Amino acid sequence: MTPRWWLAVAVFAQLCAGCSLMRDPFVTIPDRPRDASAELSQQQTAVTTHRYTLAPGQTVVGDVQIIEAREQDTFSDIARSYGLGYDELVFANPGVDPWLPGVGTRIVLPTRFVIPDVEQVGIVLNIAAKRLFWFPPVEDGDARVVETFPIGIGRVGWATPTGSSTVIAKAKDPAWYVPASVRKEHREAGDPLPAVVPPGPDNPLGRHVLKLDMPGYLLHGTNQPYGVGMRVSHGCVRLYPENIAALFDVASIGTPVRIVNEPLVAGWRDRSFYVVAYPRLEDDERSAEVIIRDGLDYVRDRHWMLRQEDGQAWLAARMAAADGVAYRYTEKALSAEAAWVNNVTAPPEDAPSRAEVADMLETLMDEAAEDGAP
Repeated sequence: MTPRWWLAVAVFAQLCAGCSLMRDPFVTIPDRPRDASAELSQQQTAVTTHRYTLAPGQTVVGDVQIIEAREQDTFSDIARSYGLGYDELVFANPGVDPWLPGVGTRIVLPTRFVIPDVEQVGIVLNIAAKRLFWFPPVEDGDARVVETFPIGIGRVGWATPTGSSTVIAKAKDPAWYVPASVRKEHREAGDPLPAVVPPGPDNPLGRHVLKLDMPGYLLHGTNQPYGVGMRVSHGCVRLYPENIAALFDVASIGTPVRIVNEPLVAGWRDRSFYVVAYPRLEDDERSAEVIIRDGLDYVRDRHWMLRQEDGQAWLAARMAAADGVAYRYTEKALSAEAAWVNNVTAPPEDAPSRAEVADMLETLMDEAAEDGAP
C-alpha cells in the first residue's frame, strides 16, 4: 500500500474513534445555479417518496438532493419532510447548525439509499445507517419494490441486536408496561410512574407496535418523533408515526426480519457502482481496523477498479468522510449527481417551536439514560 493510502486509512480510523466529521477533498457542494434557464433545466420538484421500483440486480434507489434552508427550518423538520432521520442530516452536513442552519444555507439531503447486502425479503434493518428497508411480497412477473424509512435505535450500552428474527405479534394503540426498575427509580426520585401507561399521547410506544421474537424488542412508533434517526432507545426500533402506520398495515405476522450492522455498503444501479459509508457505532465490537479490512475486501470484490491505487484512494476518501451520502464511483464532485430542489419542508401546524424541540430532544436523551426506556 502507498503512504497516501495508509494516511487515508488513519484518517478513517480516527473518525471511527469518534473524532469530528469533515467533508473530504474529493467532494464539493455545487453553488446554486445563477442562470435562470440553467436553474429551470434542473429537477426543481423535490422527491419525498419512500417507495421505489427495483430493476433486476438493482440495490441503489433515490437521488441526492440539495435545498436552501429557510429562517424557520431545523434539521428535525427537514428530516421528517424528506423521509430522513436527524443523524442522517447531521452526518451529511458537517459544520451546519442543526437548530439554526441560516437562511440560504445549502443542505445536502442524503436521499439516495444503498440496500444492505442481504436477501431482499421482508424487513431489513441496517443499524449503522439507522434505516429500515421493507420488501413487500409481489406476484410472479410483477416488478419488485422497496420502501425505506429512517429509524431510531438503541443507545450506547443498550444496542439494538443484530441477527434474524420474525414478527410474532401486532398491536394498535398498545399499552406500555413500565419495567419494575424504572418504576423503582422514579418512585425513589419522588416521581412515581404507573405500572401501565395506557394508549394516548403520553405513551412512548406511539400507536403501532410490531413485536419480534427477540424477547423485549419491538418495532414501534413514538410520541416524540423528533428523536427518530438517533440513538435514544433501550434497543427497540422507533419509526415516525406515519411510517410505522404504513408498515403495520402491510407487514403480517410471520414476516422475516433481518438486522445488520453495515457501516460500508456498496451496490449497483444502471451499471453504475455506488458506495456509502456511515460512522462506526460507538459500541461496535469490531475494531476500526477490522471494519476497514472487511469493507475494503467487500467493495473490491464487487468492482475490479477499486483494486487499483486510484480506486483505493477514492474508496478511502468515502470511508474517511463517513457522511452517509451514496456516491457514484469516479465522481469527484457531488455536483455531478445532486439536484437543487425546492424546499418543501412543512412542519405540522401544531409543531413546537425551535426551542421546544431542542428541549424535547434533551429530555429524550435524558430518558434514554434511564433503565427500561422503550
